[in-house]
This record gives sequence, C-alpha cells and structure tokens, in this order.
Amino acid sequence: MINIEELQTTFRGRLIQPHDPDYDEVRQVWNGYIDKHPALISECTGTADVMDAVKFARKNDIEVSIRGGGHNVAGSALCDGGMVIDLSKMRGIHVDASQKLARVQGGVTWGDLDRETQVFGLAAPGGVVSTTGVAGLTLGGGLGWLRKKHGLSCDNLHSVEIVTAEGKLITASQNENQDLFWALQGGGGNFGVVTSFVFHLHEVGPTVMMCAIMYPIGIAEKVLSTWKEFMESSPDEISGQALFLTIPDSDDFPEEAREKDVIAITAMYVGDPDEGERAFQELRSIDTPVIDLSGKIPYTVANSMFDPFFPKHERNYYFKSKDLASLNKETREFLIEGAKNRPVSSMLFAIWHYGGQMNRIDGKDTAFGSRDTTFLFSVDAIWDDPADSDEVISWSRQFLDKAKRFAGDGMYVNFSGFGEEGEDLVQSAYGDNYARLSKIKTKYDPNNFFHVNQNIKPKN
Repeated sequence: MINIEELQTTFRGRLIQPHDPDYDEVRQVWNGYIDKHPALISECTGTADVMDAVKFARKNDIEVSIRGGGHNVAGSALCDGGMVIDLSKMRGIHVDASQKLARVQGGVTWGDLDRETQVFGLAAPGGVVSTTGVAGLTLGGGLGWLRKKHGLSCDNLHSVEIVTAEGKLITASQNENQDLFWALQGGGGNFGVVTSFVFHLHEVGPTVMMCAIMYPIGIAEKVLSTWKEFMESSPDEISGQALFLTIPDSDDFPEEAREKDVIAITAMYVGDPDEGERAFQELRSIDTPVIDLSGKIPYTVANSMFDPFFPKHERNYYFKSKDLASLNKETREFLIEGAKNRPVSSMLFAIWHYGGQMNRIDGKDTAFGSRDTTFLFSVDAIWDDPADSDEVISWSRQFLDKAKRFAGDGMYVNFSGFGEEGEDLVQSAYGDNYARLSKIKTKYDPNNFFHVNQNIKPKN
C-alpha cells in the first residue's frame, strides 16, 4: 500500500485505494479483458493535481500509468501495484468559434467534444466511436471520419499543455518546444501527461451523409474490388472503411438481417449531404444488399454509430493492425478467406482507406509516419465469453503473422494488440521517425518515467 499522507496535503481530487468500496468500479477500463490492480488511483481535478501526482510518484519511485478516456486496447491506463494518474474527471471544453479553436482537457471523450463544437457547426477530426478518449486517440495519430478532408486528430493540434517527468508544466506548439510538439503528433504517451489540447476546428455538419450498406459475404470479392477502385478515386470529402462482420442479433437491426455474415461499407461525406447521397450511389448499387442503413443524419449521431459494438467493460477486445502493401486480388482473397473463418462471430475485420489530407503531410513532419499508406488492415477481435480468450487472441496473432507477406512497413499504433512484441513493434510502427523520437524522449524523460505505453526507449 502506498502511503498517501504527503500527497493528501495538497491534492484536491480523490485518492482511491484497494480498500475503498468503489475501487473495483473505478479501476475498470473499456476493455473487459484487462484486470489490473493499481495500488492508488489519483483522480485529478486539474493541472495542479497532475503536477503533484507526478512529483509524488517520482519522489517515491512509484510506477505510474496515465488514464484519459481509458479506451486503449492494451489497458495502458492501468498498472499493477503502481499509481494511476487519472484525468477522467478533467472534462472541461472551451470553444472559440471566431478563431475556430477548442481547448480540451485531458479526460474529454470525442462525444463530449462533438457535442460542444457542433453548437457552432464545427468539429475537430476525431475517431469513429464517441466514447474514445481525445487524449489517447490524438497522441497515437487519430483516425476518423474527417481524415481525408482535414487530416488526423494529431494533424489538427494547435498546442498542448503537458506535465513533464519532472512535474513541470510546459506548452508545446509550433512556436514553443517544437521538438516535443512534433513528438506528440503521434508519438503516444511517452513524453508526459497532456492536461489540455487546443485543436483547430472545421465547418462540419450539422447533417452529414453516411453510407452504411451491407452485402452478403459470398460476393465479397466483387464488393471489395469495387470499393477499392471507388475509394482510390474518391474526393477528399469521402472517408471510409470496409468491414467484415456478422450482423448482431440485436433490435438495432431488422430481424431478417440478424446473424448474417456480411461485408459492410461505411463512409462519411463531409460536405453537402445531397452531393454525398449522389456520390454514394455507386457503392449502394453494387448488388442486392442484405441491409442498407445509409442516410442523412446528424454528425454527432454518425460519430456514435459504432458505439453499440464497443460497450465499456462488457466485452473483451484485442485490436491489431498492419499497413497493407496493396489491396490487390491476392490480398483481397486472403482477407476474405480469413473473414469467413473467424473463430467467433463477434470479431470484425476492418480495412481503412487512407489518402487525402492525411497523406499529403510528409512522413517526417509528424511522429505519425504512415503517410504513404493507402490501406490499413485491422483485426478487431471482440468476444464475450472469457473462455474464448486464448483461442481468439491466438487466432488473431496467427492470422496477422500469415498476413505479413501482404503487409507494408508500418501499422497504426493505437491498434497494436497488447504491445506484446515490445520495442520491435514500436520501432516498426514509427520506422525512420523512431530515432528522432528516442532522442526527444531522452531530452524530456531520460529515466523513462512514463513507460506504461507503447514505449519509446530513451537513448542510453
């Protein structure tokens, strides 16, 4: 047990320990597979609490993890026997509509931010699940519906305030601590605790056109090849992915469609919804669909479409990705065959199309380096029965190992499984940028105080 008497003298938030009645509830994160037992959870109310927590942990040689939204697949928000610096209560948002900027605290979710920015018809590029934390998604890059039109979440950072390993608060931007700002644009939680982000905002919504159509998996090659050609020639207004899934037995879907294996095309048109409806006609008329849920809907609703698939702590998750060298016929056939043989029907296969603004940025201009990739493949392993855990995780790893012959050089660091490959995985994810990241890590965190993450090692 950690002696918290010293920290209690200044800390304004709650300090939660294993003997507290709500400890088990508070320590839960999004991924139900994660079962870690920190010795202390420090619920910060503001930046001063974060600074005190860092200084206390450093002084007492306590391992720390950082929790924003707690949505990381690997469960890096928690650490066994150490201290969680928990920002989940820090959810303040201020929108400056005239400057098209939003200041966002470190515990904010994308649903929180969308709600506030859409009051002004604005949005920051975020993810595709509204419960995802702004902090983790942005620091790892930030793939979302606006990526082709406006880039990744990290591409839209104006500045950040961050507490360093020394417990100091500094600002990083294009004008201050530029090296650190570069590293925070995709380099993960390696460099400190980001207490607030300032994002550039864009005019989006309030209504957008969504394509959400599902075809029988038996015609997957026809659908996937058509989708590939469509996406490669599509305008920046369209960002989307192809998904292999089994339609859940849920009231969210018509009874006749439930439990059918399908290939789904999901995409957003960021612009005039009527133009989007016309643009999606090709995708919606490939063949006879199992179900077509396409339509014009509020942007906030579009950004929560996938929420029912990913409830907090109710399901087990293992997401792992690879950049694809191409999506040629051989690759497509390999992925389709794998999708037909998933060990549990709740698993998803996702193929993300990159391109547009996110690929116009040079790979050396931000830590996120996969700027010449066209397609990313992700095994989104989701399962409900803990007895299936070993089989599902093992199958996913074996399939991805077989997929290496179709892979490019990188991956998406936010979809990295449990980071089981250690430094090899991180070096692969960052490629040529890793050496520069390691140098910046050495400058700001030479003792690797922040290491419960996709860890970038400081230079020895």
